[in-house]
Amino acid sequence: MLRFALCFLLLLGLASAGPALVRSKEEIEDFIKYLDRIKKGNSEQPNILSRSALPAVEDSEELSGRYQGDIVLDDEDYERMLTEYTMGRNAYSTSSITTWPNNVVVYEFATNAFNRLQQNAILSAIADIEEHTCVRFRTRESTDDAYVRITGTTNGCYSHVGYRKSRGEHTMNLGRNTVGVGCFRHATIVHEFMHILGFTHMHTTSDRDNYVDIIKENIRSGTEHNFDIYDESTLHNYGVPYDYVSCLHYSSNSYTINGDPTIVPKQKFEGEMGQREFVTDLDWLRINRHYNCPGAWN
Repeated sequence: MLRFALCFLLLLGLASAGPALVRSKEEIEDFIKYLDRIKKGNSEQPNILSRSALPAVEDSEELSGRYQGDIVLDDEDYERMLTEYTMGRNAYSTSSITTWPNNVVVYEFATNAFNRLQQNAILSAIADIEEHTCVRFRTRESTDDAYVRITGTTNGCYSHVGYRKSRGEHTMNLGRNTVGVGCFRHATIVHEFMHILGFTHMHTTSDRDNYVDIIKENIRSGTEHNFDIYDESTLHNYGVPYDYVSCLHYSSNSYTINGDPTIVPKQKFEGEMGQREFVTDLDWLRINRHYNCPGAWN
């Protein structure tokens, strides 16, 4: 909180010399509190996935208390978001996110995090990605400073977005569960790996308003920022059509306060929005184009 407060004071101090601040002092203070809250996530509620009071309409990756449910941000992301919010932007950007070097993701399992069935489910998701894309995975060696550490804390599914050498240890957490349930649904595991590969949620694309309506009055108070969008430089579609059934799309009732939809499609489509049973062909195509895989642009 202190770092955000200092940044806030700096912004106010520079207001007269820089771009005009278009948010009120109260709005900026509330946004600072929001950023501080999502930075902590649900770390103080380690058994969140087992609590019977959780809304049944939400996917497990929407419950960790992180940004947009399951995205782990770095300090530079928080500072950039605060600056952009203060200046009135309605789309956020991130910096220094790149693809994994040589299209190879380095990873390790946290010690005693998973049983054999759970490890096999994660390895199955890795095999699926390798089968459909040119991305490869290998286990961490002692000389690897930048890598993904896969943990099993039972406070949700969440991960960093993309590769940053300066980050060192990249976070990916899959709340332990029965294989096929919660964070251990196949497409949910791939969903988190797609964040690691550099993707944010489908509904946050800069042109999403051409495809869905966000029904703000149905959104639970305090979760409105889960429907923020990124600018095109951060979330690039690579010429791939909007995908209502992508394993990265929110469900229609995400963060609903009353059971009514928060996301309403503007076009007809086949399938279920927010499904986590399979990875779509368009999901695979986005990965292949993001990593410039052979044949991806044919």
